[in-house]
Amino acid sequence: MDFASIITELKSYANLANVAGMARFGITGKYVLGGPNIPTIRKMAKKIGRNHKLALELWKSGIHEARILAPMIDEFELVTEKQFLAWASDFDSWDVCDQCCTNLFDKVPFAYEMVVKLSGHEEEFIKRTSFALMAVLAVHDKKASDKKMAAFFPIIKRECKDERNYVRKAVNWALRQIGKRNAELRKQAILVAEEILKIDNKAAKWIAGDALRELKNPKVRNRN
Repeated sequence: MDFASIITELKSYANLANVAGMARFGITGKYVLGGPNIPTIRKMAKKIGRNHKLALELWKSGIHEARILAPMIDEFELVTEKQFLAWASDFDSWDVCDQCCTNLFDKVPFAYEMVVKLSGHEEEFIKRTSFALMAVLAVHDKKASDKKMAAFFPIIKRECKDERNYVRKAVNWALRQIGKRNAELRKQAILVAEEILKIDNKAAKWIAGDALRELKNPKVRNRN
């Protein structure tokens, strides 16, 4: 499939009635079609195959759904730090951010460097990228050592007072996912959460309280 035919297919799923509903869930952007949904986009990605040039074209289109598709077909070996930062700077919706982290950014060889580099960024979605990527790496990078994952805890503690919605939710997500890797990291994550809970800050208390509820849940404790 070429760029024009992909855009035509994406637009064929457009449903403007869905756009307002998506906005209520924080899914926004300059050019949102309101369809197709994620499973349909995944089917399209499988049909298209990996294509770095095409991924760049889709991203450049600015269409929300095209930017969901782009990381699904990109070739991580060809992604540069410049592209990573450019795409992160374009994020205007949490779902595009998270799909990029889940389907592409976690595979680039400099992923861990980006977590650190972006963790203190002033822009909300760029900062979210750091913690969303942290959460995704905790799930996807099965070979990472406990020490490598535990190195994220000081960053989480440092940034837990950011009260912006999409940042605090990502910080919470990262803390929970690291803690769910295994019993040892769960123990460490609980200790970190308990330290954060003592901080006199609304975001910090929410992040810690929510994480502790999940990490102390018997279903999570019995998982590993």
